[in-house]
Amino acid sequence: MTADVLALWLRRADHGLLPAAAPGSHLEIDVLIDGRSERRCYSIVNASLTPHAYEIGVKLEVSGKGGSRYMHQLALGARLASSEPRNGFELFDGPHEAVLIAGGIGITPILSMVRTLQAREAPYTLHYGARSAQAMAYREEILGHFASRSKLYFDDGVAEAGMKLRDVLGEPSSARHAYVCGPRPLLDATLHEARNLGWDLDHVHFELFGAPSPATGDGPISLTLARSGRIIEVAADASILDAMIEAGCDPMFDCKRGECSVCALKVLDGIADHRDYVLSEEDRLQGLLCVCVSRARTPQLTLDA
Repeated sequence: MTADVLALWLRRADHGLLPAAAPGSHLEIDVLIDGRSERRCYSIVNASLTPHAYEIGVKLEVSGKGGSRYMHQLALGARLASSEPRNGFELFDGPHEAVLIAGGIGITPILSMVRTLQAREAPYTLHYGARSAQAMAYREEILGHFASRSKLYFDDGVAEAGMKLRDVLGEPSSARHAYVCGPRPLLDATLHEARNLGWDLDHVHFELFGAPSPATGDGPISLTLARSGRIIEVAADASILDAMIEAGCDPMFDCKRGECSVCALKVLDGIADHRDYVLSEEDRLQGLLCVCVSRARTPQLTLDA
């Protein structure tokens, strides 16, 4: 594959058929980090109604928390605990032209869509960016099977040299849908250009790859949980959700990327710093905050929890 991306094939222990996986589906897999089990999401590359195995691609994140290192160290025949396929990044159910945008390892769910659309003889274009040709996972397959509908971009770490999203998206149309997966800057930039061009954001589908990183200027938060009266100190480089879990709380959550709102709690005191992609303006006016990614603009924050 590449120097830091590993392709893995996962089968049932009894070699039976697995649950169907539609394009855009992912698995939640238990990984061991410092002896503790945590769940990580990995997109399924091979969409199938009757899969004998799931194909996933795992990028080694050297500065990550250890999930990718655990997956890269697996031996042949190792056993993993996994959820069934879940999908919050589905292809629109109807005839349309698909504009597929991928950055880095975000190619994995997008490639499942490419394979499916190609088999259906449906219209699509793939726009895929990476730092270099050597760092581009699945490049040989794309050039070998989908080259006529694909445009590859290599920026060598210089954003200005990458894909021009305004040109990639083009003018909005009821017959076109965009799908984007990759790091947060790519997602933010795509949504920004789509808004500027007048796209209906219901036609822009996205999945964020990887956990959010701390932003410049983030500071610690003194968090008060109003119902229990507990005070939890949230470090500048930790999420509110992770701090709550570390303190022994049992908050509800799912994606940990600000895409589902399962973790949303009401702010009772303090000023929210919203960084999610799911809450509406009405939700925010009502005081809801996605604690997996969002923070506070004030050093103290009180939540209805």
